[in-house]
Amino acid sequence: MSSHFHLDNTLGAALIGVVVSGILYGVSVVQVWYYYGHQNDSWPIKSLVGAVIMFDTIHQALITHTVYTYTVTNWGNPTELQRIVRSMLVEVLFNGFTAFLVQSFLTMRVWRLSNRKLLLTSVVLILVFGEFACVIAFTALSLQLETYEQLKKLKGLSILVNALAAAGDVLIAGILCTLLHLSRTGFHRSDTMINKLILFAVNTGVLTSLCAIASLISIVVVGDTFLYIAFFFCIGRLYTNSLLATLNARKMIRGSADGVHSTSENLTLSLREFPKTGTMGSRRPANISIKIDTTKEFATDRDSDRDNDLEKTEVRAGYNVSQRVHGAEVSTKGLKPRKHDVLIGKHK
Repeated sequence: MSSHFHLDNTLGAALIGVVVSGILYGVSVVQVWYYYGHQNDSWPIKSLVGAVIMFDTIHQALITHTVYTYTVTNWGNPTELQRIVRSMLVEVLFNGFTAFLVQSFLTMRVWRLSNRKLLLTSVVLILVFGEFACVIAFTALSLQLETYEQLKKLKGLSILVNALAAAGDVLIAGILCTLLHLSRTGFHRSDTMINKLILFAVNTGVLTSLCAIASLISIVVVGDTFLYIAFFFCIGRLYTNSLLATLNARKMIRGSADGVHSTSENLTLSLREFPKTGTMGSRRPANISIKIDTTKEFATDRDSDRDNDLEKTEVRAGYNVSQRVHGAEVSTKGLKPRKHDVLIGKHK
């Protein structure tokens, strides 16, 4: 920061970064509250979430202290405004902790999804550990400096941190999307779940990588300002929220899948509840409307002393199933009989 600096792109940019980071921190706190109230994960995952929100809280306190020191405590003192506040250097380390934990968690997902392919996982680990090592080195070296003029010596290391962060996020998101895409089965139910997982994988990598790229460009183009700091203040919050959004969305994805599964099972049970014997006239008509979101085929051939019934059912997505079953009238909507349509009745 020179002796004649502009407030808009220095302290103004840092202030905007703190405000946006504070908003994202509030969102992450709400997500943590929801996670511990609704998710039942093992203790390692819960510990991971606890560590991430702890580092996030410390980071938010450090950047708030930094901006407060410049805008309130040392305001009007040009000499002090040239000096580096230590909290501004330490916050880089806690941002690195958050990024390292979240990226390590996503790397574990790559390891499992790829059937434990060591080479693929090793490439991701090199970027993750390389970024974390650069963060530690930057923090250790910067704490020995006093002014922003001296901090320019570490510009190359700062560029490397943001470049590795962006590369790691893009690589992780790309690998996860590719592996999930290759896992498609052709069935509507499973493919719908995979599409949702791909969407969350993209969201996990896009926001953090874009923020890292924006910080990288700011350092290279306008390194004498605090524009890059505004982006760097927010990147830790984006890591936290992407992790929590992924964890909290699992119940929603499982819930939608279970709903489809339950509908199919209810169809099977309802067909079996009709009695195979008895007086036809004593049965009251019952209207049944069944909506199926998946495709399922089954055939049963039952032999008994009094009846020999054959039930053969093929259910197609989006249709209402109907027919006369042992005296119960079921209405049909939107289904034209074909050779592969629903056939439910007595085998004569």
